[in-house]
Amino acid sequence: MNGHENRIQIFEPFGAAYELMKTILFRPFDMAKWFAIAFAAFISGSWGGGGFNPGRLGRFGSGNWKYRSTTHGYTPGDWTMPAWGIALIIIAGLVVLVLAVLLMWVAARGRFIFTDCVVKNRGAIAEPWREFRREGNSFFLFSFAVAVVAMFLTAIVILIVAVPLGLFSTHHGSGFGAAAIIALIIFGLVWVAFALFFALVSQFMIPVMYRRRCSAREAFLDVAKLLLHQPGPFVLYVLFGIVLVIAVGIVGTVISCLTCCIGALPYISTVLLLPAIVWLAGFKLLFLRQFGDQYDVWATVGLPPVAVPPAAPPPAAPIAPA
Repeated sequence: MNGHENRIQIFEPFGAAYELMKTILFRPFDMAKWFAIAFAAFISGSWGGGGFNPGRLGRFGSGNWKYRSTTHGYTPGDWTMPAWGIALIIIAGLVVLVLAVLLMWVAARGRFIFTDCVVKNRGAIAEPWREFRREGNSFFLFSFAVAVVAMFLTAIVILIVAVPLGLFSTHHGSGFGAAAIIALIIFGLVWVAFALFFALVSQFMIPVMYRRRCSAREAFLDVAKLLLHQPGPFVLYVLFGIVLVIAVGIVGTVISCLTCCIGALPYISTVLLLPAIVWLAGFKLLFLRQFGDQYDVWATVGLPPVAVPPAAPPPAAPIAPA
């Protein structure tokens, strides 16, 4: 670890982010501004999501689209899916895919809106949506391309490793199956490592693009180079961030229970957890600005003045008896 890494702090920007959060949300308190910033955080992806288990739909058989099921009191039977059912599934899949891509695009634009709200201490939506259109679209296209390449490589590895070794075949030796499983585990570990690396880099791509108005590719290369050159501070940031995310998750769970799960609804959860969300966002920006002016989102606009509550007046001196 070099001398510059030793100067990178974790707790100092965390404390400063707390004061920044209080300045943005509470000094003074503005309900309209609160809801606007919460909406910016919501469309940027700062909300929870549910899960979907496709296994609940049943198990499909081979390529002849036959569904085999066994129910209590009935003998096993074959059910052939009609053509309209297949078409309906394809259409539904396309609709889900289009909606997923649309939400991904909105989230990419929303990240710049939320960053702008924190940087400039305002609750604006339309203006930063237009101002950072080019950067938002660039980040979306870059993320979409990475996702497509990752899925393509995953499919290629499955075809190259799993199929020849007979992982999906019912007639194969245990040696081939074990080799395929080991190969897939190794690939899975590599894939998870890359996913974590990209997730960390993409977090800091937004402030870099916001600061320099550059493309996503340029920001990715710059942040990746910075992370590989000075990994120590980022490792500490990730470890501390895990603790913070767990703490926020616990708080969110408590709020959800106290509000009979109303606090877990989309956008409402963002409104209720907005102080924590702004706090964490400010922490990320204040942490990154320690690496130099080119990483400081406040370099041109200046940090919002931290309003310090006025000190209580000293007690009046007792009047001496005459």
